[in-house]
Amino acid sequence: MLRTAATAAIGVAMLAAAGMAQDYRLNPIYGTVSLRGGFTPDPYVINLQSGGNVNAAQTLGGSCVGYVANAPDFRLHFQAGSLPLIISANSNSDTTLVVNGPDGRWYCNDDGGQGLNPSLRWNSPMSGQYDIWVGTWGSNSNANAQLHISELYSQ
Repeated sequence: MLRTAATAAIGVAMLAAAGMAQDYRLNPIYGTVSLRGGFTPDPYVINLQSGGNVNAAQTLGGSCVGYVANAPDFRLHFQAGSLPLIISANSNSDTTLVVNGPDGRWYCNDDGGQGLNPSLRWNSPMSGQYDIWVGTWGSNSNANAQLHISELYSQ
C-alpha cells in the first residue's frame, strides 16, 4: 500500500512539473480581454507571432505538440453564455494551440480547424480564465498568426 501511494505521489509531482514550462502565472505577451457570452464583434481577433522555445510535447505530453513560449500569448477572462466557445488560430504556417482552462486542465490541438490550423471547442464552456499559447509545429521558429476567439466560427 505504501509503495502504491508513493508511486501515485511521484506521478502527480511529475505532472505538476511538466506543466510548469508553460507558466500561466506570467503576464501574457499579447494582452488580456474580458468577454461575455454574446460578445461582438465575433470573432475577437488578436494578431501575434506563434511559437517559442518550449517543446509542448516534452513538457505536457498527450496531444500537446508544437513549440510555445513560457508565458501565455493571450489571456481570456470569459463569462459563459448559452453558446459554445471556440478558440482557434489562423496562419500560413502549421500552428498549434495549448490552453490552460479555468478547471486547471490543459487542452491542446494541432489540426482541428481548417487545413493546418488548430481549433478547440467547448460546447458548454466554463466561465473563468483561459490562458492561451499559439505554437509552431515542428520547429521553434516564429510565424505570423491570428488568434480567433468566437462563439460561432472556427478558423
